Amino acid sequence: MYPFIRMVTEMARVRRMPKLGFFDTHVSRVTCWPWDLDPWVELNNGRTLTLYDLGRLPLSRRNGLEQILRSRGWGLTVAGSTTRYRRRVTVFARLDMHTRCLGWDRRFLYTDQSMWRGDECTSHVLIRSAIVSKAGMVPPSEMAKAMGVAPESPPLPQWVQAWTEADALRPWPPAR
Repeated sequence: MYPFIRMVTEMARVRRMPKLGFFDTHVSRVTCWPWDLDPWVELNNGRTLTLYDLGRLPLSRRNGLEQILRSRGWGLTVAGSTTRYRRRVTVFARLDMHTRCLGWDRRFLYTDQSMWRGDECTSHVLIRSAIVSKAGMVPPSEMAKAMGVAPESPPLPQWVQAWTEADALRPWPPAR
């Protein structure tokens, strides 16, 4: 089940936080609760991705993206991701989640997120999002203009570019 109570709590908490620039980092704290565990008594990989939602949504409120999306009737949907899981997370572990926008290409917005236990990174995800309207996909440059940000993205890191190029080679639909 989606953690609606956690989401509402987090969104209420960020109302009291200062605004962020579009490329600034939002840091939030998450706790691994018993219902977040898999049969091996560690943070479930699917729940990890759900918890990353709890970083992207508050970032969008703090940097003004949420207001732009709502005012124009746009949505934001995950269009792809790549995740690295590196350290086990067990029950009651408290993690700091770092979320920031890296930039965009002609179709997608790229968000970098990581979870940290002290100085140790437990997981890292790159999220590719599409801005959507009733008419279809909205070019991210339109979103940037609406936010008062230059329509040209800063250069995406080389590893992000390499992932997008490799992903473009992946067949769609996949073989059965």
